[in-house]
Amino acid sequence: MQQKFEDILESNKEKIYRICRIYALDPIEPQDLFQEVVFQIWKSLPSFKGNAGIDTWVYRIALNVGQRSRLKLERNHAKNVRLDSILFLPADDHDNAQEQLKYEALRTCIEMLKESDQSLLVLYLEDLPYKAMAEITGLTENHIAVKMKRIRKLLFECIAPKLD
Repeated sequence: MQQKFEDILESNKEKIYRICRIYALDPIEPQDLFQEVVFQIWKSLPSFKGNAGIDTWVYRIALNVGQRSRLKLERNHAKNVRLDSILFLPADDHDNAQEQLKYEALRTCIEMLKESDQSLLVLYLEDLPYKAMAEITGLTENHIAVKMKRIRKLLFECIAPKLD
């Protein structure tokens, strides 16, 4: 079982970390979330039946851990006041500053989506085909295609004014 776990982790660590980066919110860092996902994979491995592919199973665990973490933080956030830090960019790093502003605009727009739409977008950004997305989410391929069209439209409408 140890070797199987290591093989699963080795072949999926990049995608797990990308998902963790999307779901991470202060004070939870992507590395902390990554460790939680890895722990859940280890804990759940004996009960893996192979009904779905191992990649699909790993995506499900990563998305579920990310969503649970975000919900927990949002509940706690409602009780606390959170101060956003000031973003400081050196004046000579203009190109990098523009890229950072684009990234922040996109992230802001993604955070405005419903959580189920965010999960679909995460899988879409992982370049998964709709068939794989359907296996992971339990939705039909057609439903995913319709939702993705709406999500792309919402993101475009949100980000276009921010980048003008």
